[in-house]
Amino acid sequence: MRIDLHAHSNASDGTDSPAELVANAVAAGLDVVALTDHDTVAGYGEAAAALAGTGLTLVPGAELSCQVDGISLHLLAYLFDPAEPAFAAERELVRTDRFRRGRAIVERCRELGAPISWEQVERIAGNGSVGRPHIASALVEAGVVATVSDAFTPEWLANGGRADVRKHETDPAVAVRLVRAAGGVPVFAHPGADKRGRTVSDAVIADLAAVGLGGLEVDHTDHDEPTRARLRGLAGELGLFTTGSSDYHGSRKTVRLGEHTTDPEAYQRLLAQATGAKPLTG
Repeated sequence: MRIDLHAHSNASDGTDSPAELVANAVAAGLDVVALTDHDTVAGYGEAAAALAGTGLTLVPGAELSCQVDGISLHLLAYLFDPAEPAFAAERELVRTDRFRRGRAIVERCRELGAPISWEQVERIAGNGSVGRPHIASALVEAGVVATVSDAFTPEWLANGGRADVRKHETDPAVAVRLVRAAGGVPVFAHPGADKRGRTVSDAVIADLAAVGLGGLEVDHTDHDEPTRARLRGLAGELGLFTTGSSDYHGSRKTVRLGEHTTDPEAYQRLLAQATGAKPLTG
């Protein structure tokens, strides 16, 4: 089985529609793909409808924005009940503040001389929840930077960069508990991605494991081999399963669907812990 447990659609900051994501997952030879848009489940319906006759299994999920000790991190939540009220309310709070932050970042970019506009960013985002990748795309369109990745530097949009604005981010221990209370399974996304900014200590990960963290995303394009080895060892010590995934964003990033995959045994451990929802198979 080829299993990719981290992919985005244009319901957040990917470029594929949910239906296109399903089609591209089939074309990539995947057996299982997880839809993990940022703080939203808006793409579920379209993705599920596109499954018919494909044989592909869709794992519903979301990627949550968290923060601890001034460090931003992401938590992947799988197979939770999307209607569970406490977790739904927290996702709505994050999405609402993402809008405020987006407008503030655009204004800072303009103050720094970038000829972009909020209307341009909204056009790029379409129906998706506005995030920094959409603003990065606007900077590319305006010729300020050459690529989306080039926008994520201290000069522009990196955490703590000249144009960065903080947003509401859930405490990760709170997020883990919310996901579990909604019947879902929480996995720490790219925990060693130090090129994105500061990362949390192993002690923080141990604390999260103690309150219900299920796994660590280990095989990821932002992790080199020594980092992967360290994280696998830590996961073993803490009794966590490990996942691998592309963190696919369509044409917004160069990574391909299925570039990294999850071992079927780890996938079965994830399924065994989930009570909020079930995977869907076409």
